[in-house]
Amino acid sequence: MSALRGLALFIAGIVLGVFMMQSSSAQGNNPGVKLNHVAISVKDLDETVNFYTKTMGFQQAFTVRNPQGQIAFTYIQISRDTFLELMQSTPERPAGLAHFGLEADDVNATVAKIRQSGGTLNDAATNRTKATMTAISDPNGIRIEIAQFAPDSMYRKAMDDWK
Repeated sequence: MSALRGLALFIAGIVLGVFMMQSSSAQGNNPGVKLNHVAISVKDLDETVNFYTKTMGFQQAFTVRNPQGQIAFTYIQISRDTFLELMQSTPERPAGLAHFGLEADDVNATVAKIRQSGGTLNDAATNRTKATMTAISDPNGIRIEIAQFAPDSMYRKAMDDWK
């Protein structure tokens, strides 16, 4: 995937998030939920991280490695509360949009509300980033992560350290 295409996907995610936040606050139907990140799978992770940090001037917030020590994903911080998640593409996960993530003030209340509206998703659980998270897919198969960030989560630490 070209860097320009990746940037276009990211911008599309931001536009979607702004629309979702405006819609929810105007209608009052989903308060306490906002766009947190857009995740893309990339052909060359090192090259893409260099592009976003060196060319675009964003900072690398954190990286998570798998048990074998390989990079699972890297977060680039765009603003205090907005990130771009980068992961290496694989045959099972081709280059392009992987998912997007929402931050919920109360992930369990958000899960309950989605279930009441007919959505199917697992209970939220704490993961290796110390975020409490679950996910649902939209009718197009796009994964939507929904998370709440504890004070010691990688996300919250990056947000609190934002300058």
